[in-house]
Amino acid sequence: MRPMSRFRPLAALLLLLWLIELVNFILGHRLNTFGLLPRHLAGLPGILLAPLLHGSFTHLISNSGGLLALGGLVALRGERHFVTSTVAIAVLGGILLWVFGRTALHVGASGLVFGYFGLLLGRAWFERSAGTLLIGALVIAVYGGLLWGLLPLQAFVSWDGHLAGLLAGVAVARWHVSAGGRQ
Repeated sequence: MRPMSRFRPLAALLLLLWLIELVNFILGHRLNTFGLLPRHLAGLPGILLAPLLHGSFTHLISNSGGLLALGGLVALRGERHFVTSTVAIAVLGGILLWVFGRTALHVGASGLVFGYFGLLLGRAWFERSAGTLLIGALVIAVYGGLLWGLLPLQAFVSWDGHLAGLLAGVAVARWHVSAGGRQ
């Protein structure tokens, strides 16, 4: 595998998010009606679609940095690992948010950002290899401030989506370790 090829799915995800936001902007953000609405049947498609939708370009910009940095660290283990982790975090985090979240329309990829954060810290905890511990320490040092996003401090911030993503990321880390470590 060429070293840079492992980052193709991450680049494709970011490109997709930006294209969707452009279309959403042109449509007056009407696509956001497909976001996740907890405990409502109409909100079920949001389990898969909410991470692809954003409230504004500013919202997407704020998620893109975390996706690029933390997603890049996840992608170091290869394309398959990145794709399976991303899908598992999005689905599990979305289900957790749909079941336990506040009754509000949730959109944005921040659940994925927190999921990658949880996955990287979970890998450090469950694997305890020098490499995963080093990456875990780096993630805490650089992105430890993300933990403030788990508190209900701002009305229009999906802290419950952040928490669902974090828990999903830790669960996915545990799953990877129990399945042999390198999925």
